[in-house]
Amino acid sequence: MPMQTTMQDHTNLTNVNLVFATPRKLPAARDLAGRVVVLDIAFASNATKNGFERITLPLITDLGPRLAAWIDHHDHDEHSRYRDDPRFVLCNKADHGSCTEMITPQMVQSAGPIDTIVLHTDFDGLACAAKWVRGGAEPYQGCDNDAFAIDTRLGQPSAQADLIDRALRARPYDNALFGIVVRHLSHGLEDPSLWHPIRQAADELQAIETETRKLANSFVRIPPGVAFIDISKRRSKIDKTLILLIGQEREPIAMVVDRDTISIAARFDSGVNLLKLLGLSGGMPTRVAIPRSNLPAVCRGLGFDVADVEELLVM
Repeated sequence: MPMQTTMQDHTNLTNVNLVFATPRKLPAARDLAGRVVVLDIAFASNATKNGFERITLPLITDLGPRLAAWIDHHDHDEHSRYRDDPRFVLCNKADHGSCTEMITPQMVQSAGPIDTIVLHTDFDGLACAAKWVRGGAEPYQGCDNDAFAIDTRLGQPSAQADLIDRALRARPYDNALFGIVVRHLSHGLEDPSLWHPIRQAADELQAIETETRKLANSFVRIPPGVAFIDISKRRSKIDKTLILLIGQEREPIAMVVDRDTISIAARFDSGVNLLKLLGLSGGMPTRVAIPRSNLPAVCRGLGFDVADVEELLVM
């Protein structure tokens, strides 16, 4: 169900429904109230069977004229389909490292009044929603730069952004926390009481990071430049972002396999384009998630045979 929150803002909106989503898990149009804006949600790629046609397109079609705007910065072959539709502001990750920096006062004004924001659940997505509610104004000075640093993992975000990011990584499925973060950002971080639940969540990441670093000792180097690990049998919670970053310290590409998913990442400035290597239609060029059932094809795309890692797989 959509999560509704009340926020004072600079666009005469007093109520807005926040609906937290991912490219592969979108809400049904019938569950979205009124006019809708979609922020930082990539078009589903063919890493998921019939991804765009089965997941993204039905939402766009079913919303029809109720879709006020779709703003995103992830690469996708289907962007060209909406080149002449002013509601869609779509670019590649190389053009904008964060989605937040794309949102302008003119864009918000052009979209008109909205009732529902569908947004991604990372710092960039939550900051997008807050910036939209604020009429295109940054939640605080430097928020756009922080979103870029966190989304690309290049540079150092501010202490306040790092704290929020750590909270979100500790609780990646906590809708209540997402709502608190959007509220805090939308009010310009002016309510000190809202830092308490964010700090509580962020504190939980330390133990998770400790377990993640222990697990990362099992990375194996696979020619021609992949750090590989299967974490299917892990017993404790880990930070997927951290383990991928650790893998990238050892080889240009980190590959983490769990029970259902293959997560692959390279540095944002590495020049590696995983979408091209793996024949994917869309997503981030330097971070992708693919069903584990596609492991043989993924291995071939990265330049080795699945037989090279069979002994490393946890069955």
